[in-house]
This record gives sequence, C-alpha cells and structure tokens, in this order.
Amino acid sequence: MRILIAYATTEGQTRRICRFAADRLVTAGHSVELLNVTDGEGLDMARFDAALLAGSVHVWKLQPDLVSFAAAQAGALAQLPTLFLQVSLAASGDDADERADLDRIARDFFERTGWTPSRWAHVAGAFRFDAYDFFKSWIMRRIARDHGIEVAPNGTTEFTDWAALGALLDDWAA
Repeated sequence: MRILIAYATTEGQTRRICRFAADRLVTAGHSVELLNVTDGEGLDMARFDAALLAGSVHVWKLQPDLVSFAAAQAGALAQLPTLFLQVSLAASGDDADERADLDRIARDFFERTGWTPSRWAHVAGAFRFDAYDFFKSWIMRRIARDHGIEVAPNGTTEFTDWAALGALLDDWAA
C-alpha cells in the first residue's frame, strides 16, 4: 500500500512516533510518505491507499494545523482506511477522568474536522525538558510531581510503548 503519515508536533515526540510508524510500515513492504501537516497544502490524496494522522494534546486540544489539515482532507480521508494516533502524557496513566478527557478531545476533533478515522488510539508521549522553555518546564515538572513521576531534569523521559505501537501498526496495516 501507499500510505500517508501526516502529523503535527509541538516538542517532537509525535514526529518520533511517526518516524517509527514509517519505518515499521516500510519494513512490512509498504510505501510511505511522512508529512508534517504544515507542508500539506495542495496534497493530492488520490496518490494514497491509506492514511495515518497523528497529533499531540496540549492544554486539552490538538494542534490547530492538524485540525485544518484533517478538515481540508476530510472527504478524501473518508475514502481510505485511516488510523488516528492521539499522543499525550495522560495516555501513560490509568486515571479514568484523564482517559475520559482524552476520548472527549478525540471526539471533538472528529466533529470539528468532519472526519472520523477507521481506527484511532491513544499513544503515550514524553516529557521533553530539552524542548521546553523555562515556564513550560516549570509547569511540566509540577505535573510530573503531582502524578508521582520521576523525570530526567534536563532531558527526555519517554512513556511511549513502542512494542504496543508496533503491534497496533501491524494490525492496522494488515
């Protein structure tokens, strides 16, 4: 299959997840185009047999560029098998309220864009202190502390379950 992987990223973990997805799908014999949605203007979706979209949750929302891209391509995406990956730190935990919030954010995204993927999943992200400014670093350290999470003070603490993500990709592509 010819698969589009289109993503929006803020600190880079979603891009890393999408690169992993691209490598996994290419290894399985598929042709993949990896695209930051900020570069998606004029994209001809007819070139693809399937599409994976990914974005990360920040302050209870997905990136506006991802919303715009999905809305603009909703008709074409509806004709393809699709997978949506919603990346967030909350996906790494077991808090029922946070999980309900993530589901609400995803449903709101689908409603706002007019696109409902064939399949969607939550993927745990990372604390990326090397990508934060002072204020965001302070807030993220507080979030980590409030959740009882030990973090690397100046680097990345990753929660992405790569094996589970690989299994999800294999199942979806099959």
